[in-house]
Amino acid sequence: METTNPNIQTPPASPLTPPVARREPTPATLHGQTLEDDYRWMRNKDSAEVLEYLEAENAYTAQRMKPTEDLQAALYSEMLSHIKETDESVPYCDRGWYYYTRTLEGSQYPIHCRRKAVADRYDATQPEQILLDVNQLAEGQAFMSLGGMSVSLDGEKLAYSTDNTGFRQYTLHVRDLSTGHDLPDTAQRVGSLVWAADSATLFYTTEDEVTKRQDKLFRHRLGDDTANDALLYEEKDERFNLGVGKTRDHKYLLMESGSHTTNECSYLDASTPGGVFLVIAPRVDEQEYSVDHRNGLFYIRVNDTGKNFRVVTVPVDGGGREAWKEFVPEDKQSPLEDFDVFQNFCVLSRREEGLTSLSVASFLPDGSLEAPRKIAFPEPTYTAMGHVNREFDTTRFRYSYQSLVSPASVYEYDVLIGSSELLKEQEIPGGFDRARYASERLWVTASDGVRIPVSLVYRRDRFHKDGANPLYIYGYGSYGYPLPVGFSPTRLSLLDRGLVLAYAHIRGGGELGDAWHDAGKMMVKRNTFTDFIAVTEALVAQGYGAKDRVAIEGGSAGGLLMGAVVNLRPDLFRAVLSHVPFVDVMNTMLDASLPLTVAEYEEWGNPNEPEAFSYMRSYSPYDNLRSGDYPAMLVKTSLNDSQVMYWEPAKYVAKLRTLKHNDAPLLLHINMDAGHGGASGRYDYLKEIAFDYAFLLRELRAEQ
Repeated sequence: METTNPNIQTPPASPLTPPVARREPTPATLHGQTLEDDYRWMRNKDSAEVLEYLEAENAYTAQRMKPTEDLQAALYSEMLSHIKETDESVPYCDRGWYYYTRTLEGSQYPIHCRRKAVADRYDATQPEQILLDVNQLAEGQAFMSLGGMSVSLDGEKLAYSTDNTGFRQYTLHVRDLSTGHDLPDTAQRVGSLVWAADSATLFYTTEDEVTKRQDKLFRHRLGDDTANDALLYEEKDERFNLGVGKTRDHKYLLMESGSHTTNECSYLDASTPGGVFLVIAPRVDEQEYSVDHRNGLFYIRVNDTGKNFRVVTVPVDGGGREAWKEFVPEDKQSPLEDFDVFQNFCVLSRREEGLTSLSVASFLPDGSLEAPRKIAFPEPTYTAMGHVNREFDTTRFRYSYQSLVSPASVYEYDVLIGSSELLKEQEIPGGFDRARYASERLWVTASDGVRIPVSLVYRRDRFHKDGANPLYIYGYGSYGYPLPVGFSPTRLSLLDRGLVLAYAHIRGGGELGDAWHDAGKMMVKRNTFTDFIAVTEALVAQGYGAKDRVAIEGGSAGGLLMGAVVNLRPDLFRAVLSHVPFVDVMNTMLDASLPLTVAEYEEWGNPNEPEAFSYMRSYSPYDNLRSGDYPAMLVKTSLNDSQVMYWEPAKYVAKLRTLKHNDAPLLLHINMDAGHGGASGRYDYLKEIAFDYAFLLRELRAEQ
């Protein structure tokens, strides 16, 4: 076991010796309990010592991974061979233009374009207009991310925002599309943005500089100095984030202030941008609602009578909750995940047994609905959702579909005849044959009897249900986020080497609606971790993988999952891949100055309350590291991460090095030029995946 004297400065490590971080005890006592933290000094991002330590970790990781460089190169080439580098998205119509993005071989970023519609149809012979070439924006930058994009109703101006650090700190720009030049109008720390009907007034939100919470709404007139923009609203409650958008018919602007459990929506006629936003329904704790508009009515999806949501209507300016009229009742079995309103029909997106169902229902002359028609999907596990549907008065609905073995596709459903047409399926070059792969969906029983859905994929000729295959399990289980079951060209490199891949839809996610989320958050958060362990044990017991060849992966809140399950059952896993992991739960949630902290009391609990403090401390990965053997671990972070600060994984690795007994590798890699999502360029991102896969394949003793 590696140990250090906290009073002695450790000399620099050699390339093949792990760095040993200086220990500086900074205990903190609350509720009669003391939190020990020897590495709080790593929070000083401007410290030369901190940067030197992070670079030393990178150097050590590079040396430990050096024997895999040929494998990394092979994986990169392999994955690149499955990507159509020069490609184009399906164009979508919006007010007389067809918009699309395209990529070029050798270019890191997409190009956003449009062409004039001809008789409401896409015509490839029309001249192309480039709105934004992100490659040009990225010139001279180590990182580039595009935030919001909004075209004015007259089609002549583009408002967009960019971040060149990875810290998700976006700058507003306005481009004159007739000249291709940006106007002087600009603002900092911008989030959502939307145009009024006059195409000269822009509404945008900005973030608080310390917590990065979107808390202010401004109105800007083109040509004015943004320093003089009118502040229309400031959200004082630190649990709430502010956003601005509009109804699909463009008639009303919508300002929404929402927390993890509660929200409030206000509206403004888009043709009177100088007016005042009016509240549709005042916020009520534990009530969430979303709004759209059709023919003088607001259609409101709301969970006021149950967690599975219903739809109500109310006339514009027609009163508060007491005037709501039920339009679609709550279904106790199938949560209503979304409700899309068009002029002549609506689309209901539900969760049925953890999978998405899409149903289309036309409006009858009296405004009621005909019986919904369900769109059929052919596979046992998949992801389906509405695609880009900007046109309000239409008879067609676009949706996307993909599965673990079927590439991403865009379909168009004709409401009048009730059938779907495939517009495009993602092309997978390099010899991909979907018939070689199989997917399954099964249910695992957790320790308390709850059934947990699991999605699996493997290559048919490499899989034998005999407990010999290397097994990879991915999990998340937080924020009510349903873990997507989608196609990945890069994943073929693992499947072709005999890995069985599993996706655990554990409690805390949203696969079975809000109740599933509630069953894995706050004071029952440990269900998320025990569910994941139960899934792992069941898959091994059923022969899907070898008990000594199990790898697991999770990122952000999924990184918390990785840290928690490794502390609970270090014997169960051979290798762990943890991206930007939220592992220092107590110190982060006790620091209200950090981004997200106060808002996330509704997800994790408020440790300033004694009961919550004790419960959160019982699973916090950093606080529950113990002396003993640990699996091989690759922990990855980014210096400019704005959501999980780099010091969380850095401290976690430093502490674990003083406790682990065995010689399984413990590696920390820090992207010094990126944020929460890693590298921004698509080729750079592929190299990161190749790095991860090389680590997994080596540790699982898989084919290389």
